[in-house]
Amino acid sequence: MNKNTQGKPSGKPVRRDGVDPVLRSRARRRAVQAIYAWQISGGNAQSLIAQFAHEQAREIADLAYFEALLHGVLDNRRDIDEALGPYLDRGIEEVDAIERAVLRLAGYELRYRLDVPYRVVINEAIESAKRFGSEHGHTYVNGVLDRAAVEWRKVESGH
Repeated sequence: MNKNTQGKPSGKPVRRDGVDPVLRSRARRRAVQAIYAWQISGGNAQSLIAQFAHEQAREIADLAYFEALLHGVLDNRRDIDEALGPYLDRGIEEVDAIERAVLRLAGYELRYRLDVPYRVVINEAIESAKRFGSEHGHTYVNGVLDRAAVEWRKVESGH
């Protein structure tokens, strides 16, 4: 089991770098929920981590990654929001709260987690938007992130 992973391995193949993609996906889904909760009620990263670690103990399979994502988004929110601005058709605060949480998380990963391929970031964001967001929210998220990735990950995206 990956030293950054708590709980049972997913049973799926683990990458050579020790990352279990299924456990990472679960961590991202919980991070979206925690970011959403933070947007609605405020609080700090530690209280959100404690709340989600307690309530979702069996579901946050990669707690270290969940914590890194949450800290990353909260610590860099202004930069992420500003960077997303040119790709939005409205102010970030006017974007639906779920889609905003998804965009902030994906924005963090695209800008700060260069170890995660941009296609993985976008696909995970689309899946989270489909799961938690409005009926067509995933298409909005996809459009924003596709345009952002072209600029933020030029070398990787081939543009």
